[in-house]
Amino acid sequence: MSDAVHYDVDGEVGVITLDRPDNRNSMTPELLDAFVVASAAARADARIRCVVVTGRGECFSSGADFKSTLQRDGDDRAPHERSFAMYEPFLSLLELDVPVIGALNGHTVGGGFGLALVCDLRIGAVGAKYGANFVKLGLAPGMGISYTLPRLIGLARANDLLLTGRLVDGAEAERIGILNRAVSAAEVMPEAMTLAKTIAGNAPFAVRETKRAIRRGLELDVREAARLEAHAQAQSIAMDDAREGIAALLAKRPPTFTGR
Repeated sequence: MSDAVHYDVDGEVGVITLDRPDNRNSMTPELLDAFVVASAAARADARIRCVVVTGRGECFSSGADFKSTLQRDGDDRAPHERSFAMYEPFLSLLELDVPVIGALNGHTVGGGFGLALVCDLRIGAVGAKYGANFVKLGLAPGMGISYTLPRLIGLARANDLLLTGRLVDGAEAERIGILNRAVSAAEVMPEAMTLAKTIAGNAPFAVRETKRAIRRGLELDVREAARLEAHAQAQSIAMDDAREGIAALLAKRPPTFTGR
């Protein structure tokens, strides 16, 4: 079987592709481990001046695989550490000095939405759905979304999305600032590559320092936010409501939450 995530280079642009379309590019251990390798390859590649992250199929990433696991294995780790370990591979994008563009080819939900939010720019499919529906599943948020989303779209809009768990289409995602541009699914990758090559054509030191200055100005510490989130998420995973939310999702029925 080919790698679940692979890294390629197009001129001065590195491309990381999630390649498990049959499983909606969800966060299986296989995909997360392969993402670490691909991200490290991009980080070590002195040729590149920009990185594009995309997926194959109808989903960019659907987030957690609810038929697999919500936490990484490891009995010697505390529950919140196993929750944080689910997101650490995607958070490795934060270690790239060059700008990162999310080419969101399809639905971008949960942890996949979090992956998109740690990118510096986002081009998305207008017909796809975007958002973090954790509360609808009885789960506290993860992947640093409670940190990144308010800084991207403002507190009121982030409260709307995170507290209702509703998903938005590409047109609304562009209007409220989640997406830089919403285009047809077929145009996502070409549009992202055009943007990447425009950035790559600028002075590389100036681009890297501009990105660093922007992040520094925001006092960005997504890892700490994600680590703090992991405590509440680990508690929620152990609750009846999370089991009910996930069972309802798999059964395609409305959940009935009891607060336990």
